Order: sequence, then C-alpha cells, then structure tokens
Amino acid sequence: MSRRELLEEYICSGGFPIIAIGDYETQPAYQIVNGIYHTVVSRDIVKRHRINKQDLFDRVVKYVIENIGKTFSANSISNFLKNEHRKISVESIYNYLRWLEQAFIIYPCARYDLQGKSILKTQEKYYLADISLKYALMGYNRKMLDGVMENIVFLELKRRGYDVFIGKNDTKEIDFVAIRRDEKIYVQVCVQLPEKSDREVGNLMEIKDHYPKYVVTLNDLDVGIENGIKIVHLSDFLLSSQW
Repeated sequence: MSRRELLEEYICSGGFPIIAIGDYETQPAYQIVNGIYHTVVSRDIVKRHRINKQDLFDRVVKYVIENIGKTFSANSISNFLKNEHRKISVESIYNYLRWLEQAFIIYPCARYDLQGKSILKTQEKYYLADISLKYALMGYNRKMLDGVMENIVFLELKRRGYDVFIGKNDTKEIDFVAIRRDEKIYVQVCVQLPEKSDREVGNLMEIKDHYPKYVVTLNDLDVGIENGIKIVHLSDFLLSSQW
C-alpha cells in the first residue's frame, strides 16, 4: 500500500490496533469499534460511577461525539436536551464529561488568547481518542471530513508532547496553537483551501511572531508556501520528523 492509501484507510477506519493490524472491511471494523465503545462507555463508566439514568448518559455522549471539534458548553447540552423534553443538571453533564476524559474517550482543547497569552475558561472543544468511535455510532460520510482531519491533527500534536489549544486572535480563530517547552506552532486544517477566501492563510498571517505556521490540507494542488506559511498535505504533516 502507498502511504496515501494507508492514510485513506486511517481516515476511514481509525487507528485502534485491532483494526490497524487486522484486515477488516469497513463495516466489520465499525462493529468491533462499537463493541469497544459499549464496553468502555456504556458498561465500565456506567458501572464504576453508578449512573442510574443510562439513557440520558448515552444521549449526552452521543451529543459530544456528534459535535466533536465544535465549541459547546454543559449549558448548551442541557438546553439541547430540554428541547428533547429531557431534564439533566449542568453538574451531571460536567461529571459525564470528566468521566469520559478519565476513560480516555475524549480530550478537551481549551481556547488560548494569543493577545493576552492566557487560557480562556469558556467555549472549549473536545476531540475523540479515535475518530472511528464517531463512525461506529453515526456511520461515515464525507461531510465529517473537516472535523475528522482536525481530530487527527490534534491527536498527532498531543502524541508528540505538545499542549494543544484553540487560538483566539482578536476575532479570528486559529484551529490549533501547540506549545512544547519553548517551541510553538500554529496550524490551520482544511480539506482544501477555499477558492474565494484567504481565511486559512490570512488568519495565520495576522499572527506577528516567528514561530512556524502551517495549513494542513488533503488537496495536493494546494501544497506550497504562501507568504512564509507552509501549506502541506496531511500525510506529509503526520510523517514529518520535525515541523
């Protein structure tokens, strides 16, 4: 297999060792991941923390997985469930999120104010320990690709020992600010650069420091350097020995 084919397989099937090592078709792979999900989430967490209302817990988990890579709060989850005529306290939702973190199902990603150089306490995002968890619950479709790419880049940054944040630069957002000791990199993620917008590159250009800046894409035709910003294919970004 070429490395691009391996990347496609990783994007579509995730990285759980049992899936990566085994030669599974897509649907059997998702069934295995579904089994992992139900073992860890629906059984172990529920049993360990003596959750009485499992249907509510499962609905909160599903909401989190549906909204991976988007900003939301415990209040927004509570309001969403109210619209479904389900009542749950914000405190319970915070507990559920914490237990999912402790079980390494999700990872939080806080917002970082680039101007004030401070971590913001609101509107954080969450990413999955493996993107196949989303497919196992919801199936795969191409509309998920932007979020899936973000999730993959986030995990790679964490794997290399970076503290990872969403960057806030005045009114502009940077997908990731990654900090490791005295190193820092900025990363934007997109399936392909939009033809009628310079948002991805433009947002990075407004950051006035010398740290490396990347746009990670799946489109070979976008690759290059623009105003000192490196535009790289996802496979090259993941396999690069250093950034």
